[in-house]
Amino acid sequence: MGKNTTPSRALGAARRIPVTLGFAAAVLVIGLLTGSLWQPFTASDLFPSVAYGLPALGAGRWWTPVTGTFFVGSPWLFLAGFPALAGIGFLEYRRGSRVAAATFAVGQLFAVLAAALLLWGGSLLPWTWAQQQADVLSVGPSAGLFACIAAAVALLPSPWRLRAWTVLLACLAVALFYYGSLPDLERLLAVGLVLGVTRSLRPQRVNVREQRLLAFVVLCALGAIEILGYLAPMTGPFGFSAATSGSWIDVAVNTVIVLVVATALRRGRRWAWIIVIVYVALNAVLVLLLIMVLLLAGLPRVEADLGADVTSVLASSALWIVAGAYFVLVRGAFRARPRAQLGASPAPTAQEVKTALHADGGGTLSWMTTWEGMSYARFGSGIVAYQRRSGVALALADPIGPEAERAQTVRAFIEAAEAAGLAPCFFSAGEATHAAVPDGWRSIVVADDTVVDLPGLQFTGKAWSAVRTSLNRAQREGMTFRLSRLSDESWGVRQQLSAISDSWVGEKGLPEMGFTLGTLHEAADPEVRLALAVSPAGDVDGFLSWLPVYGEGAIRGWTLDLMRRREGGFGPVMEYLIGASAQQFSNEGAAVMSLSGAPLAHEYPADAGVIADLQERMAAMLEPVYGFASLHRFKQKFHPRYETMYLLYRDEADLTRIGAALTRAFLPHATLRQFAAAGVDLVRQEH
Repeated sequence: MGKNTTPSRALGAARRIPVTLGFAAAVLVIGLLTGSLWQPFTASDLFPSVAYGLPALGAGRWWTPVTGTFFVGSPWLFLAGFPALAGIGFLEYRRGSRVAAATFAVGQLFAVLAAALLLWGGSLLPWTWAQQQADVLSVGPSAGLFACIAAAVALLPSPWRLRAWTVLLACLAVALFYYGSLPDLERLLAVGLVLGVTRSLRPQRVNVREQRLLAFVVLCALGAIEILGYLAPMTGPFGFSAATSGSWIDVAVNTVIVLVVATALRRGRRWAWIIVIVYVALNAVLVLLLIMVLLLAGLPRVEADLGADVTSVLASSALWIVAGAYFVLVRGAFRARPRAQLGASPAPTAQEVKTALHADGGGTLSWMTTWEGMSYARFGSGIVAYQRRSGVALALADPIGPEAERAQTVRAFIEAAEAAGLAPCFFSAGEATHAAVPDGWRSIVVADDTVVDLPGLQFTGKAWSAVRTSLNRAQREGMTFRLSRLSDESWGVRQQLSAISDSWVGEKGLPEMGFTLGTLHEAADPEVRLALAVSPAGDVDGFLSWLPVYGEGAIRGWTLDLMRRREGGFGPVMEYLIGASAQQFSNEGAAVMSLSGAPLAHEYPADAGVIADLQERMAAMLEPVYGFASLHRFKQKFHPRYETMYLLYRDEADLTRIGAALTRAFLPHATLRQFAAAGVDLVRQEH
């Protein structure tokens, strides 16, 4: 069954796109019959009879807008055109064959006829480009294909729809301005028709982040026009210009400057916006000066005196001025301060976070937010604990504070992070936070919190035989269990705990993890309890650390953090420690005991996405070192119920930064050599 799944799906998908496949087959057959697969069709005697354009329509060849659609002018266009078939294929798959066929046909015919009409009107004016293109004949289905691509873009979910529109229009505009061929004009007209019909491009309704992204694309497009001027002559509708004399060093420097400033704009940096506005102002001054000089002396004399193509300079400057209007309108998006404090000032301290947990309670991971390395943002009565890593505001667990203010706190944190130019995300968040993030946010399960309900807990029946056996064996062998605090233990016991922990760390190729995994330093907190297993000889054979879980002003449970054992000690020491802890917590009246969620140990479906692939790769690398998957299986002996923990993020564009942020959050002190060594060990084990 599994082997036939992929071919069956492919066959099923093919049956849903007959128009796409039929059109591709028709173009290929015609290419074979005419020889255009290996030689230019424009040199064929058949070309003038089937090609469309203003000369064909003027000569009464009314059929050419249809016949010219099925011919391809050059062999390389087959390679470029067939990937474009994905647009019509996607549209047909989503909207059906009739919609795809109609979109292609209407887009193709409209673009061919509208371009002919525009060039006819332009050729009556002293417009050299229009006069030249009015005499051109062309073939090919590119206008119809781009109409389908545009219609497919309109089907994309937000925010990808705006991004795709921006990139598509920018590429088409640059092509028309730089090269300016008849097909370039037709493609832009076809896309413009679909854009006008669907009305799916509304940049004024987007958030700050999307305004920055749009500015990034606009600046890259303008920079591309400037850089292309160095490489080849421009032949677009705004004028003709020879390639700018200059070295490759000039091109490289300009490219780097554009990319640096554009990247800074995407991150909301004010200095980048100021640079763009200054450049726009300089272009505006240049345009005014050129217009004044042209009025006084005329275009030929000015170009002769300056030795420059004034028309292309005017066109480029005009585009910068138009773009400048957009930058002024969205100026509020470029005030990011990545180091600025998020939330109200002054920021809460770790002690204030503990006080808030005592009063309002929290989840099973909330106590981890009090550890060193965390920053805090206060919004009203809510507090978000987070770390800044790789341009990401990486929030841990759920916000702290009154449950009624959860949604407001989540939204305020997201807005503050985006305003600072950071990518907000929540790691190991629960269902309530999942429900509070804005519509359109993505989520993926990163762990399953393993929760044992303590009221009425009895280790009876076959299911609990492993735990019951470890408790009975410990009693026979004279093991002693006690719940304590690190500060209450003697110097000798503390030394044993340090030795056990150091031995555990020393065997790993990577240092102890952080973020959601504590060390003895975190276990020294007076509110954290230690579970010790002491042998008859007085040796500590193993220990656990338990973090408090508050609710309604009191401790309602405990969360497992550290698990360490002494080599050669009591065998089932972990089962014994957890079982004995559960019994004592239950006797004390606690409601829950969380064995925590093993990070990177969740099993993902095949289509879980990029972040799941990243986590699975990290898990594969770290499993020989930390044993997350085996730990997850071990916890199943205590028959917990599972509560889902999510990674919540805006969209897939943030995944690269989030992956880097998670890596550094979990392993803040690991070196590149240690990462490489862990990877080498993994390769050795796989082979």
